[in-house]
Amino acid sequence: MKYTLEIATFNFQSGLLAAQAGADRIEVCDNMAEGGTSPSYGTIKLLKEHISIPVFAMIRARGGDFLYNEVEFAAMLKDLQLYKELGCEGIVFGFLNSDGTINKKMTRRFVEAAYPMEVTFHRAFDRSVDPLQALEDIIECGCQRILTSGQKPFAQDGIGLLKQLVDQAGERIIILPGCGVLSNNIKLLAEQTGAVELHSSAKILNPSSMKFINPLMNEILDTVSVDVEDIKKMKNELGKLA
Repeated sequence: MKYTLEIATFNFQSGLLAAQAGADRIEVCDNMAEGGTSPSYGTIKLLKEHISIPVFAMIRARGGDFLYNEVEFAAMLKDLQLYKELGCEGIVFGFLNSDGTINKKMTRRFVEAAYPMEVTFHRAFDRSVDPLQALEDIIECGCQRILTSGQKPFAQDGIGLLKQLVDQAGERIIILPGCGVLSNNIKLLAEQTGAVELHSSAKILNPSSMKFINPLMNEILDTVSVDVEDIKKMKNELGKLA
């Protein structure tokens, strides 16, 4: 069995490092502190020029909830068209109604507009009121995968629901466990959930190289990057299962 490791990256450098470390695919976002928003044109363009593995772009107009108005949705459609023109292999998004159900109208429009790119419904799924019904709704809309931590803060805590989702999904959609996935638990997650694709940020923070930092500003200037060695270890752990 072939396993796929997707790495979430938040800038060009971390995307390049993830690819060099052996990631099978990268998800590209901006604004880690807000859980990820749409990345810039320049970031995606440079990544497509420098790496050969698939690039999936997050499409999210802002942080906060996943209840969007028509103007926000129109802006995200513009991002979708841009990423398609840049040659992205996939996009990552999620739309909810105020009652916690999947916004099938917006999701269908995105799936149609994205073709032939693949589409991942992201962890907005983990805020849905009924995950098993949400799974069926997302399948109905035509998405290829769902990124989820099993409606828990970390995937390892959501193993029970993740396995249930994998079993219910069958061959109809890919369940992609993510959040808190590292080399010390990725093999366990794969074995206990039955998932064949797994998602990790492998996140580390690099200190600023600035020689002068104004102490009066009280700012944290660390840069988000990826742990290259842990990505390699995750690939090795999945290799033991193949």
